[in-house]
Amino acid sequence: MLFLRGSLALIDMAFVQFSKISLAFADRDILTDVSLNLASGTRAALAGANGAGKSTLMKVIAGEVAPDSGDRAVQKGCRVSYLPQSGIVHRGKTLREEMEGAYKPALDMLSRMEAIGGELEKSDTVQDDARTASLLEEHRRLGEEVERSGYYEREQRITATLEGLGFSPDDRKRSVEEFSGGWQMRIALAKTLLESPDILLLDEPTNYLDIEARFWLESWLQSFDGGYLIVSHDRYFLDVTIHEVYELFQGRLKRYAGNYTDYETVRAVELESLLKRYAEQQEEIAKSEELIRRFRYKASKAAMVQERVKKLEKMERIVIPESLKKMRIRFPDPPHAGKAAVAVEGLGKQYGTRRVFSNLDLAIDSGEKLVVVGRNGAGKTTLLRILAGVDPDFEGRVQYGAGIAVGYFSQDAAESFNTSVSVLEYIEAEAPTPLVPKARDMLGGFLFRGDDVYKSVSVLSGGEKSRLALLKMLLKPMNLLILDEPTNHLDLQSKDILMDVLASYTGTVIFVSHDRGFMEGLSTKTLEMSNGCVRLFYGNYGYYLEKMAEEAPDAGCQNTGEPAGREEERRQTAKARREEDKRRQAALRRLRRLEEESLAVIGSLEDEKRRLEGELGAPEVYSNGEKARAIQVKLADIAYRIEEKTKEWEEIAALQ
Repeated sequence: MLFLRGSLALIDMAFVQFSKISLAFADRDILTDVSLNLASGTRAALAGANGAGKSTLMKVIAGEVAPDSGDRAVQKGCRVSYLPQSGIVHRGKTLREEMEGAYKPALDMLSRMEAIGGELEKSDTVQDDARTASLLEEHRRLGEEVERSGYYEREQRITATLEGLGFSPDDRKRSVEEFSGGWQMRIALAKTLLESPDILLLDEPTNYLDIEARFWLESWLQSFDGGYLIVSHDRYFLDVTIHEVYELFQGRLKRYAGNYTDYETVRAVELESLLKRYAEQQEEIAKSEELIRRFRYKASKAAMVQERVKKLEKMERIVIPESLKKMRIRFPDPPHAGKAAVAVEGLGKQYGTRRVFSNLDLAIDSGEKLVVVGRNGAGKTTLLRILAGVDPDFEGRVQYGAGIAVGYFSQDAAESFNTSVSVLEYIEAEAPTPLVPKARDMLGGFLFRGDDVYKSVSVLSGGEKSRLALLKMLLKPMNLLILDEPTNHLDLQSKDILMDVLASYTGTVIFVSHDRGFMEGLSTKTLEMSNGCVRLFYGNYGYYLEKMAEEAPDAGCQNTGEPAGREEERRQTAKARREEDKRRQAALRRLRRLEEESLAVIGSLEDEKRRLEGELGAPEVYSNGEKARAIQVKLADIAYRIEEKTKEWEEIAALQ
């Protein structure tokens, strides 16, 4: 990856500073006395619930929105580049020409340098020494700025950036109007990175990136020597790119050191304390209000009542936003199904002359969580559509197991929503009777909070409709869920809720996602699709990445698309693979059972250890030498057994 920056920016320490910034929309305070300093080397995330004002703060920092009060200071020459999360459309140029636009400031500086050269040729160096010195200094400074902008390496930079973000060499000649909305945002991201700013502001930069492009962006940011502030709902992406977190909470900004996981750990403790104080205050308010109601009209209690009223009026109320209220959502249990969920034989798909994949054989047992991975265009969505029964035009055979009921979520699921009923009414009508009272909680888990539940479904945005479609699908008693990018448009809390739901779900899940944390946390197997090649890995996404790191570049693949004349040989090979799959699955289940048994024994031993330690602390025991020694002998034996069982558990875990 090419990205070079001179030392001048590090010496000057480019910065943007804010002091006591406040901003309100109507009667709602968005920002209250916010202070922030972004400088070269800043690696920061901006966190906060949906609607907290993160995007607004980014626009204030970028200078696109003026605050109501406060001071903004930007060092002279400091370049700030801002990428919003959506809404950018490019027109009138090829992709290559659009990328050249990132270097317009450098072209302007070169034009000014040329003009300075003309002035110097005409100047009288004897009479205009001061003027000449000023022009020479400006010319030198502009030359350094042009060099620092990367203008002279722009061809390599443009090539590396476009390739890193998933554009093909042929794309460079295409008109930008030909690219879809997601690719329009990739174009905007590429152009923003090529601007080589001192301070970079990225609002949800990974929303439209596949996993490979995310890896590339992570690497780019790690080598970037300017400063950046990022808003993202991808926990893993933030963990590897940032060193501090600024949280916007109820209009105020607070800094937390460390990566995003560190922030969540500290914040969880703070929120637990906040929720406890909130509960205590609510109890105090309820008692005071009850006393006021009871004695309001008793003259003998008038002074006490008045005191309580004043106290309530002066009380600084603790407000708990909807986003902080913990939600545990349970969806209907899946109907019983047989051992096999779905099997495919000789599966193939072709669009015109383009062959997507051929001769795919795959068997998925009930209860598996299979993640499908591969670059854009590898056929992941196509495979999911075929497995879901949405695309009937394919080669080969798809066979579902006994009792399988399929639920399918796709990114275009939202297109079917055109009803005028409210969001709440819609979900109450779709939910099974036992879940109707929990409709608001479920909607809250998918970001429909407060008055959002009363919105008409027909006026929802595309992202809101996608979330509603996902919730609607989860309400149905299905035992095979096929999910194409289910985490798009969800914040971190909602992703965690969805993860909890799917992790405890006893049915089968086949899914595509670009969120690494979600992929690793949910998957039990990984199916790789690459250039018509399909391979199955017997482990989660993290296991798959480890295997890929160990693998030779020319490693073979599961299917190679044999000619039709070798059909019988292909079928025999597929049968052998299925038998091997069954043996591996049986071995893996046996190991998991042994692992669970070991953990259960360790847990029991730990409980017994705690019980004996409690006995040892009792006065009647520690004062009696014989009893104390007997318990210490038992504790030593338990410690030895725990150590042995732990070693056994570690050996079993290593075999999986």
